[in-house]
Amino acid sequence: MVVHQLLRAGPEAEPARIGFVVNKAVGNAVLRNRVHRRLRAVMAAHLPNLPTGSLTVVRALPASASSSYDELADDVQGALRRLDTR
Repeated sequence: MVVHQLLRAGPEAEPARIGFVVNKAVGNAVLRNRVHRRLRAVMAAHLPNLPTGSLTVVRALPASASSSYDELADDVQGALRRLDTR
């Protein structure tokens, strides 16, 4: 799991946005959609904690296809924690 975040400063506070990248290396369409749905559910819980105006992109690696929901949640939480320390 790779997470990129762009913090934008502006006069008007826009809500945080999240994007997902799940390419063909993850698997067929069924697996990609499953990973995308799981990531979307995981990130929905983290959305209120993201900085206002930020753009966060979550890129799924091929190992995500065989990961459970809890494993994906742990990976995302670890990646977001690493972003916070920068």
